[in-house]
Amino acid sequence: MNTKITALVITLNEEDNIDDLIKNLTFTDEIIFVDSFSTDATLEKIKQYNHVKVFQHEFIDFSSQRNIALEYASNDWILFIDADERISEDLKKEILEIVSSKDTKDGYYFKRRFYFLGKPMHFSGLRTDKNLRLFKKKNAKYKGLVHEKLNIKNTATLNNFLSHYSYCSYEHFKDKILYYNELKAKEKLSNGFKPSKIMRIFHPTYTFLNRYILRLGILDGKRGYVICKIYSDGIKERYAVMEKIKKEQSV
Repeated sequence: MNTKITALVITLNEEDNIDDLIKNLTFTDEIIFVDSFSTDATLEKIKQYNHVKVFQHEFIDFSSQRNIALEYASNDWILFIDADERISEDLKKEILEIVSSKDTKDGYYFKRRFYFLGKPMHFSGLRTDKNLRLFKKKNAKYKGLVHEKLNIKNTATLNNFLSHYSYCSYEHFKDKILYYNELKAKEKLSNGFKPSKIMRIFHPTYTFLNRYILRLGILDGKRGYVICKIYSDGIKERYAVMEKIKKEQSV
């Protein structure tokens, strides 16, 4: 098994992130973007870099798009990163040490440090977030419409953090959470989930209290309240979408 790394990114309208992201990935051996027909300058920016490859595919769901990206990768090691994430120097060193080691796991989780409105979030249910981002390509496959999962079991967690700058504005964050919950609603219904009226009332309230009180979102100040409230609103949206779909199916 070679030690070369392919960095994979799926994009849609990420023109503001492209330059910084590509510079951040210079330590990898191959950079591949799979774009779902961006309408901004994303494609033009990527094409300015001769050493970067870009392919366009219609977006079906996150797992499908990630699996398509995997097919283009030439190397044994895969580093999957979102356009709004950045890898610190310490994390880069840790990644390179891992792939050069003789005794390795099949995959490695990255702990993420979230930033909202330019400042790090310390609580609000975000401090324990981690994702499987570095892994061996062999037999790797994603499944799930949203919060997609890899079929890799032999894993470990790296020590250093991945920086996540997803929440650049209130509107951006809210739109993203609502979109994810719309996808989650479709996924749960397709898996036979039957929403109840009690859960539709209780679940959003529980989500807010769990993040704001039990997971100390209150210590994140106003930003903590905003984040916990939006997560709660996202759950409301999930049940609203499920109810709408069920009504449409019964007609």
